Amino acid sequence: MAISASMVKELREKTGAGMLDCKKALEESNGDFEAAVDWLRKKGLSAAAKKSDRVAAEGLIAVDVQGNTAVVIEVNAETDFVARNDTFQDFVRTVVKKAHGKADAEALKASEYEGGKTVQDVLTNLIATIGENMNLRRVANISVSKGHIISYVHNQIVSGLGKIGVMVAFETDADASKLTAVGEGIAMHIAAMNPAALNPEGVDKALVEREANFLREKAIAAGRPENIIEKMIESGVKTYLSEASLLEQAYVLDNKKKVIDVVNELSKEIGTPVKLTGFLRFELGEGIEKQATDFAAEVAAMSK
Repeated sequence: MAISASMVKELREKTGAGMLDCKKALEESNGDFEAAVDWLRKKGLSAAAKKSDRVAAEGLIAVDVQGNTAVVIEVNAETDFVARNDTFQDFVRTVVKKAHGKADAEALKASEYEGGKTVQDVLTNLIATIGENMNLRRVANISVSKGHIISYVHNQIVSGLGKIGVMVAFETDADASKLTAVGEGIAMHIAAMNPAALNPEGVDKALVEREANFLREKAIAAGRPENIIEKMIESGVKTYLSEASLLEQAYVLDNKKKVIDVVNELSKEIGTPVKLTGFLRFELGEGIEKQATDFAAEVAAMSK
């Protein structure tokens, strides 16, 4: 029986198995859909679908720099044990190199991994093999027309893989070696301080509005008159924008200076203009609602 692409797609959507595995299952089952599902279950290839509803908030952040372009990705798993698994690490290390120029996680998942399989195919098989739900959650790229990008990985497990990944982009004609020390210091600052934007103009307007509403409610609760409230909001928002903007933040390695001061001092020191044009920061599991678990209760339940 001829196996159509729509049959393969339907089987993949039901089982979570890879495209090639679904095609093979249908061929072995002579096109019988349910028999193909059973074939995949026997091979252990449909196990991924059963794990897809489990929260995956652990895993790895990976960074990769190639010339004046760089990329950072997040690949999640359910437990920190998987992050220390060599097979999982090899997968993440391979995928981050394929992430350059990819607009989002979906584009990266659809890209070729090797042997005719996509990144998603390999990830699905990895889920079945290791036995945990996993997800290639996000990807972001950064580049400079001329200059250098400095990377930093916090809580690094192995080279380029860890819990927080930071990229800092510098526009300059200077040699990369002259930027390394300051660049790494600023990257560490970003990891610690988690700025919302490069400068006040770049801060999300929704965040600014949220802060203004908070200040207003606080002032009203304190019984301040309306004319004073507006001045308090204006002053408070200005302070918030300064604290949320990388270039305006007090530098963690020398809080007597702002980050912009550190960059300007570097320019004078090396005799060449240096401009910090952007940054990326990924922290593992940020924004994912994690389930609180009672480990002792889990073990007790398993023992029964």
